[in-house]
Amino acid sequence: MKQQKTFLAVFLIGIGFYFFIQQFHIPFISRFNTWPSILVIIGAAFLISGYANKQRDNIFPGAVLTGLGVHFHALEHTQNWIDHWGMYTLIIGLAFLIKAHKTNNGIIPGLILLVISFLAISSIAMPSWFNWFDMLFDTLEQFWPALLMLFGFILLFKKG
Repeated sequence: MKQQKTFLAVFLIGIGFYFFIQQFHIPFISRFNTWPSILVIIGAAFLISGYANKQRDNIFPGAVLTGLGVHFHALEHTQNWIDHWGMYTLIIGLAFLIKAHKTNNGIIPGLILLVISFLAISSIAMPSWFNWFDMLFDTLEQFWPALLMLFGFILLFKKG
């Protein structure tokens, strides 16, 4: 029960602080009164719950939500932040590695996603012979919803 209370307590403190700060209209801080801040707050609640109560299942979603919140803030407030799909695989890969730090599970998927991310992000500056990588992922981008549904059906109807 204490484990659930920690998540709820941190979440309520974070959301309360978010709305409390909004009332003061402080110029620098008011830039962060956006929905990505909510992602960071929820992610931080998951991370604190995961580390404080040894609830390792909360580390991965906490890292993903915090990473997405930071990414969307940086897109809005930083001029040179990379706006590329490779950032999402980078965030998920880092989340796997953060979780693997405590559970020793997920190192391989994390490293694979990091390699894909670095290849994808650096493909912007690669020579023209590397265009096959972007073409491959452009094709995957069209069919990924169907692949997700197929994978879901496989999991749903798989025996065992």
